[in-house]
Amino acid sequence: MSERSAYQLPFGAQLLDERQTRFRIWAPGVDRISVDVMDGDQVSDTFPMQREDAGYFSVTAPVADGTAYFYRLPDGMQVPDPASRLQRDDVNGPSVVVDPRSYRWRQTQWRGRPWEEMVIYEVHPGCWGGFTGIEQRLNYLRDLGVTAIELMPIADFPGERNWGYDGVMPFAPDRSYGTPEELKQLIDAAHEAGICVYLDVVYNHFGPEGNYLHTYAPQFFNPEKHSPWGAAIDFEQVPVREFFANNALYWLSEYRFDGLRFDAVHAISEADWLDEMAAQVRAETGDRHIHLMLENERNRATHLEKDFDAQWNDDGHNVLHVLLTDEHEGYYGNYVSEPTKKLARMLESGFVYQGEPSPRHGNKPRGEPSGHLAPTQFVLFLQNHDQIGNRACGERLTTLTDPQALRAAVTLQLLCPQIPLLFMDEERGSTTPFLYFTDFHGELAAAVRDGRRKEFQAFSAFADPEAQQQIPDPNEEETFLRSAAFKVEDKPQQQAFHDFYRQLLTLRHRTLVPHLAEARSLGAFVLGEKAVTARWELPGKGVLSLIVNLAANEVDVTAPQGKLLFESRQHAGESLKSGSLPGYSSVAFLDGDAVENSSSRE
Repeated sequence: MSERSAYQLPFGAQLLDERQTRFRIWAPGVDRISVDVMDGDQVSDTFPMQREDAGYFSVTAPVADGTAYFYRLPDGMQVPDPASRLQRDDVNGPSVVVDPRSYRWRQTQWRGRPWEEMVIYEVHPGCWGGFTGIEQRLNYLRDLGVTAIELMPIADFPGERNWGYDGVMPFAPDRSYGTPEELKQLIDAAHEAGICVYLDVVYNHFGPEGNYLHTYAPQFFNPEKHSPWGAAIDFEQVPVREFFANNALYWLSEYRFDGLRFDAVHAISEADWLDEMAAQVRAETGDRHIHLMLENERNRATHLEKDFDAQWNDDGHNVLHVLLTDEHEGYYGNYVSEPTKKLARMLESGFVYQGEPSPRHGNKPRGEPSGHLAPTQFVLFLQNHDQIGNRACGERLTTLTDPQALRAAVTLQLLCPQIPLLFMDEERGSTTPFLYFTDFHGELAAAVRDGRRKEFQAFSAFADPEAQQQIPDPNEEETFLRSAAFKVEDKPQQQAFHDFYRQLLTLRHRTLVPHLAEARSLGAFVLGEKAVTARWELPGKGVLSLIVNLAANEVDVTAPQGKLLFESRQHAGESLKSGSLPGYSSVAFLDGDAVENSSSRE
């Protein structure tokens, strides 16, 4: 890779030289369109665009880097560029011509890291002070044992604060987080520290404010198909496929992200596009370690048999959450029946639902068999933005379960061969809530606030309308500030949490990671209520055994062969000699002598 780079988009504003820019847009819903060059709030020049085939319009104009512009529709309406690299003000304002080659990259030899080395750390950029704030914490994350940070969506959204899933400018980093140069500086610095950087991208919908595509490209949406956000994006249209495929390549090439997490792809009806896009990414990114992750409620193993590295294991989170908290409402209802058996299945073969009827989906079959997939093709988490923020009051597990039970679950998560994902500040035992926040105004703000509260009326704690009023208003600035302010309540306890995570991650990197690429399951079994044991072969190292007891009472168990690697609470390993494992504890063993024996069973 060179020290200067730009991805040549087939649309948007492409700077050709210091004084020439090519503009191109797909606008099949209008018969003419032009480019308005802006001087402040006034139009300084207008350039009519030429019609091309398939609904595209283009023009090359004497426009330089840093110039603001709109597209003007036949009725005089000005709209921003849907492929804008930068917005001057906000989503409703003019777009800006950007010279991507102005940034000089330092880490030109970086090619990434193998997938099995990943320990992912999810961050909301606004809660950590934007791109520069995250950069300042890179050494801390590296020393903790993190090998990849994952940014929640950064596509330009309305206002100054948002989760990011209301973005409407998929190519433009939101200014509230920093400039394009500051984002590149963060990625450069992360690579210097040996840390990969992933981006969460949203291709299943646009936010409710600032999306003008329906005014000049109604074909972008299919009114015959519906998603939770309205008419579905129409991925049967070739220009729509190209728009999002180029977005993926843009982030990976121009910004040098190391991978992408694709949000809620179950809301994309044309699942074949996912595989088409992933294959294109593999073909065009060369020898770099590029990692592609799915969030997919459908549990489709077939995507993971092709070009996707892994799927977020919501099944794993959900069953562990039920075991830790005994919660049963909402989507946790899918996991209240035989949860221990479901935990064993998740550890053995990835998905819990592999074609069985799902109560929350009308008892329709959900999922595909996943036992043939590698353990590393599943990203396992105990907390993330969804699982905390989609709670009415944004509580973290530290406030919902016994501390020793939480430590036992963390031990399981960080020492099993699935890829671990942490949510910002969980390693310090944070009790800071992570709430749902936006910055809408007027009728939209009221609709979002009221909709948020009605969403929880089916939950017993919020069935009373008065109780619903206690749910924080997403649009109040205080809701964001509560989520962004890390609470320093008990420094010794927070340090103990940090040391616990760091010890586990050090053990993972030194002992397990070099052998995870070929890891395979040897089965998982129920020991008792909330207690399971699971085993994996790590070729060249031995057989890893994990025993976890999330119940308060001890469970009878025979100690596995091999060396005790870790115990989540003191003397848990010693108790195994007497045939029991204490409540709220996990232990890990590694039997090097079992490699030959397990291989001989083939």
